[in-house]
Amino acid sequence: MPATGTVAGAAAGPDGTGPLVRAAEDYLQHMGVERGLAANTLAAYRRDLNRYLRFLQQRGIGAPQEITRHDVTAFAQALTDGADGGAALSVRSAARAIVAVRGLHKFWVLEGITAGDAATDVHPPMPGKRLPKAISVAEVTRLLESVGTDTPAGLRDRALLEFLYSTGARISEAVGLDVDDVAVERDGAGPAIVRLFGKGSKERVVPLGSYAAEAVDNYLVRARPGIAAKGRGTPALFLNARGGRLSRQSAWTILKAAAEKAGIVQEVSPHTLRHSFATHLLEGGADVRVVQELLGHASVTTTQVYTLVTADTLREVFAAAHPRAQG
Repeated sequence: MPATGTVAGAAAGPDGTGPLVRAAEDYLQHMGVERGLAANTLAAYRRDLNRYLRFLQQRGIGAPQEITRHDVTAFAQALTDGADGGAALSVRSAARAIVAVRGLHKFWVLEGITAGDAATDVHPPMPGKRLPKAISVAEVTRLLESVGTDTPAGLRDRALLEFLYSTGARISEAVGLDVDDVAVERDGAGPAIVRLFGKGSKERVVPLGSYAAEAVDNYLVRARPGIAAKGRGTPALFLNARGGRLSRQSAWTILKAAAEKAGIVQEVSPHTLRHSFATHLLEGGADVRVVQELLGHASVTTTQVYTLVTADTLREVFAAAHPRAQG
């Protein structure tokens, strides 16, 4: 490895390198030249692999062929407890290092440097599940009603926020919508519907609640034509002040301003409304598989994390209300 990343010690030969160092450098060159890794990413790989090689040298290992699964497992443990003399890493940083090590061993097998993959059964540590952050129904109501509708921009902002909460759409899905993707009912025959295009351009159809449908309808009739006249005739549903498609950054700014005006102290992002949409549906009795379809999750496992939120709420209510919940 270059001077900035050289690993000296038991594996080094007369020329200052050794089998381990040279084999690891071959991998890094492959990742940089053939795989086109960015400089910062490559530097992170180098730091992680430097630590791995130092660890192996401490165990008296001088060549790739001498490494066993137990060595890789011991290194994975050392990443989180600092037993190798390095700083103890967070789960996320340790996982990144193990990914680099696994890639290194796969490369060695493909190149014929080793006969087997010593890291194949060593998996990155999994971070604990983060519960989605949701705001209460009352806070959502305050947020939505904080947006005035006496200007074209206000009508657009109210329509956007009502839309996000009513559909559970990702912000990228909302700003990517065209006018033709929304069918707003005006005759009371049924709920409005909207076509959303999620990850991998997968299409799903979701209903639009009456409050959101009214807000979108008001925006389309009273505000969008005037805003669109400033642009070049884009089919986008949500427009910026110049008549072009609203960006994700602008949508974020709209939400942050509304949250501040509503006096919501916790951090609020576009995904907060998506989380709140799912949590409130489940709290209202919706089946988790229905919520899965509405959110566009490929697996129900992804959706089930929201049930942890509602379970916490149930525990809190039980603890506060049941006469024998606490001694």
